[in-house]
Amino acid sequence: MSRLHLILFFLFFSGSSFAQNELGRFLEFADQQYQKGDYIYALQYYEKALEIDSNTVDILWKYAETLRAYKDYRKAAVYYEKVYNKEEAAIYPYSLLQWGLMEKQNGNYEAAIEIFKRARKKYAKSKKDYLYLKSKRELESCLWAQSAIRDTSDLETVSLPEGLNTVNSEFGHVFIDSTLVFSSLRADSVGIREEIYDPHYTNQLYQFPFGSKAEAERIAALTTQGMHAGNGTFSLDGKRFYFSQCTSLEQQFDCKIAVSRYVNGKWGQPELLGDIINEPGANTTMPSIALFENEETLFFASNREDGEGGMDIYFAVIKSGGNQFSKVRSLKKINSPDNELSPWFDAEKKRLYFSSSWWDGFGGYDVFYLPIVNGAFDAPVNAGIPVNSPANDVYFFRENDSLFVSSNRLGVLYAKNPTCCSDIFAFTPPVVIVPETKKETLADLNRRLPVTLYFHNDIPDPRSRETTTKVNYTDSYNDYLAMIPEYRKEYSKGLSAEKASEAEEDIESFFAEYVEQGMKDLGLFKELLLEELEKGYRIQISVRGFASPLARTEYNVALTKRRIASLVNHLMVADNGVYAPYLNGTTLNGGKLEIVGMPFGEYTANQITSDNPNDLKNSVFSRAAAIERKIEIQSVSYLDTDSLFFLVETDPTSLVLGKIPQAQTFTRSINLYNTGTSTLRIAKAEVQDALFTVSFSPTLEAGKNAAISVTPARQLPAGIFAVPMDIWFEGFEKPIRVMILGEGI
Repeated sequence: MSRLHLILFFLFFSGSSFAQNELGRFLEFADQQYQKGDYIYALQYYEKALEIDSNTVDILWKYAETLRAYKDYRKAAVYYEKVYNKEEAAIYPYSLLQWGLMEKQNGNYEAAIEIFKRARKKYAKSKKDYLYLKSKRELESCLWAQSAIRDTSDLETVSLPEGLNTVNSEFGHVFIDSTLVFSSLRADSVGIREEIYDPHYTNQLYQFPFGSKAEAERIAALTTQGMHAGNGTFSLDGKRFYFSQCTSLEQQFDCKIAVSRYVNGKWGQPELLGDIINEPGANTTMPSIALFENEETLFFASNREDGEGGMDIYFAVIKSGGNQFSKVRSLKKINSPDNELSPWFDAEKKRLYFSSSWWDGFGGYDVFYLPIVNGAFDAPVNAGIPVNSPANDVYFFRENDSLFVSSNRLGVLYAKNPTCCSDIFAFTPPVVIVPETKKETLADLNRRLPVTLYFHNDIPDPRSRETTTKVNYTDSYNDYLAMIPEYRKEYSKGLSAEKASEAEEDIESFFAEYVEQGMKDLGLFKELLLEELEKGYRIQISVRGFASPLARTEYNVALTKRRIASLVNHLMVADNGVYAPYLNGTTLNGGKLEIVGMPFGEYTANQITSDNPNDLKNSVFSRAAAIERKIEIQSVSYLDTDSLFFLVETDPTSLVLGKIPQAQTFTRSINLYNTGTSTLRIAKAEVQDALFTVSFSPTLEAGKNAAISVTPARQLPAGIFAVPMDIWFEGFEKPIRVMILGEGI
């Protein structure tokens, strides 16, 4: 080897060796800082390591994890994607799930949905494991968020006094008189569970007097050297203050609930509660006291052994002036495999508020509440926007008419990362409420459309030719969900193991994305619909019915009529029958709800979908067939008391022609009934595209009926057609519309 080559070799070797040594030192130091919870320092040294080696998946993973801990969701999503693209969850199984979670916390629901779909398939081999269950749950949550984000609250943001929020982290807890008791970490480093990990700083309790220019003051009597303090709550008589005392070592927290006597503005020496509350070996934190079932009750969060996973919500009755406690009970209604945090009971509204990362939400932790119905807690309800955001929203409480929440959403004060740290936010109802116009509220209703509801094959009332049914859509929906195992089995029949697993995931995804989401959309729609009906408005809903092309056309039209009727039956009994008077026209406020059905049968179905009755896998149990069996709430309109809708009835509501040879000439009719007390005059009737000529007598006397006939004006087009016929009456701005359905052959 030449001298030059030897020199170059040694230079390269020594340079490479130096770089490797530097890389090792950077990683070792970054790992140490991460374990201590100093994420800012850790990020700096992981970045130095990436400058030397930007391809090693281990370094990319550590960097992504630290970004998530520091709540830099945007950059974390980028690096989790890099990790997954390199190892496809083989080395770091959580890489795909965390990528999706970061996109969700960035508010990118479309991207998150696609990632969680992929995650469900990736983790499907272990369907009882957390990775699969969480991916499935998050897919449903993002689908919900897409619908719910269209709903806006009338809450207004309140500007809090200057000096309360800082570039550090603040968490609001409770008011005593006009003074807010809150906790704060006076540093720029916060942990992923809203707990503090930086060993150089401790979270401590402060008091901040509203209405004065005084600064926040740390509560010295509740400060213990080397310990964190937070999560304060007063007893009902205001003489006891319960709060959390925590020690931390390398991201491991040990929290207990303590109590301090509070007399004449003086804080007593804190004492830890006994083992009934502070179960040995468990973290116990976030106390909240309220009058619940006529007893002073302590709610708190803990990771006890009998929990569902992570932190769960528990409660116990306080006895003997705070010296004793009843047996601790778990709130199994809400506890999940994820964390449930920061309980707060609203005794006036009879609701328990809490934060969770499991239920349908907009981001990481969302605020939910449990309403009390018939003496028991009902299902969790998302508190909505703006209380919630794509970030972490915790420590909800109400003081008079103001709502408070602590959040690391965009808009917080910060020094480096715009979502690193939490601030306290407040909201109130508008001071001046300007009544909405019908046009504005109509737009709100239509923004929630279409609402699409799905059915199993030939449901309701299989093998029937009736056009009405007694079946309630709720029962049909529950029966449909119960058939998921059968759909999985039938749709995957005859496939290889890998293909069968994909087919099972595909059909389960259909139920989550469409069937279950449709029911959730209906719930959101009904809430706003009821608000408008309670104002005395008369509302017309248009519902279109569809079927897969398995049966004959005439049969499918009758079937879709039954499906529309099942929605009416659902509304008659929904929410304790609150909609029934509006459907019956018996309300005192004049409000009325009318449902117009348009039974399209399979006329608009995908004609590629199998209609072979011997091929049940594709004609019944396939995703392609299932997606055709539905009804859609497509539009909402307001009706005046003199509207044609209340004066004229049509029979039938849609003119179904069936299959017609192209050369065939015929005439079909519908009947119009004048239900009013005055004679009506038909001005004109038109069919779209002039496909048919229309003939009628212009006079429609009160209490009488008259026929409108249609005849093909030209050769009917081949294939399926669905065209509207508009019938105009003198003196009315809008027509009556009847659909003409058929198939030219």
